[in-house]
Amino acid sequence: MSIRVSIVSTRTGDDGTTGLGDKTRVPKDAPRIIALGDVDELNSAIGLWRALTVPTDIDTLLNRIQHDLFDLGGELCIPGWTALTDTHVQRLDKALAHYNAELGPLQEFILPGGCPAAAQAHMARTIARRAERSVVTLARQETVNPPVLHYLNRLSDLCFVLARYLNRATEKQDTLWMRQDTDQSPAD
Repeated sequence: MSIRVSIVSTRTGDDGTTGLGDKTRVPKDAPRIIALGDVDELNSAIGLWRALTVPTDIDTLLNRIQHDLFDLGGELCIPGWTALTDTHVQRLDKALAHYNAELGPLQEFILPGGCPAAAQAHMARTIARRAERSVVTLARQETVNPPVLHYLNRLSDLCFVLARYLNRATEKQDTLWMRQDTDQSPAD
């Protein structure tokens, strides 16, 4: 892929359309553009996560993921072009197994939060789920390379596991969901 942007403000989108990498123009609210925007937002959330204090091995992993997401965005931007393969998904599976092996079994649902890096991991997880839903919507109308969906699904799982791992590494307890008695008022 050798597409480079030299002019950022072209004004060609003033009519509510945007250009794809194959030079076609589509509405800015087309499913492909929504999916592309959600993946871009996910990549930005991971960039913010990396700006926080994270162990070097996790930063290296997140750096690789950001590059993968940029390639994934390229797939969405250029219909018919393929960048992600099963190897990308397998890399996430390997990371999931590695970090999950150090965690105890879940006893209850976990609320987002903990140390700042874990809280940002949860934010990235929710954005990954939204990106996945957007790609599913796109796949109902157009062909989508299956590893794209698999990658986003695994990535959201990995974000959850890394949130737990980061809380453990910083000696922060995960916030466990506790069922509230529905007969009690919030002031109780």
